[in-house]
Amino acid sequence: MTFEITSKEIKVTAPMQEKLAMKYAKLERFNIPMINPHVTISKDKNNVKKIEASIHLPQGQLLAVSEGEDLYAAITILGQKLERQLNKYSEKHSAHKSGKEQCRAGVISGEELPAEKISDDELELQEY
Repeated sequence: MTFEITSKEIKVTAPMQEKLAMKYAKLERFNIPMINPHVTISKDKNNVKKIEASIHLPQGQLLAVSEGEDLYAAITILGQKLERQLNKYSEKHSAHKSGKEQCRAGVISGEELPAEKISDDELELQEY
């Protein structure tokens, strides 16, 4: 996968590119087309490194930001954030329609079960 890296006040080295490529390779296992992934690396006045990533998807966009003194630790955290967001994105479409699909497959029926009738005498109030 190809992605753009923009750097502000930090020189992007080969190990940084390899680490980012490894993190983006983990995201490919979701089989969702990622459109124009972009990473921005910058440095603050207090020597705090900030990494921002944006990935356009067919029906949305992922954004993640990570900060820290250690750049490689920030890259790892950024990868974890993107992975969680992409997992949520991929599961959202299947979870939303799972009830209809199970009903069509005959696993569950749309008929309501008869409710048990309980008289007022049988009801007990429970204290919590």
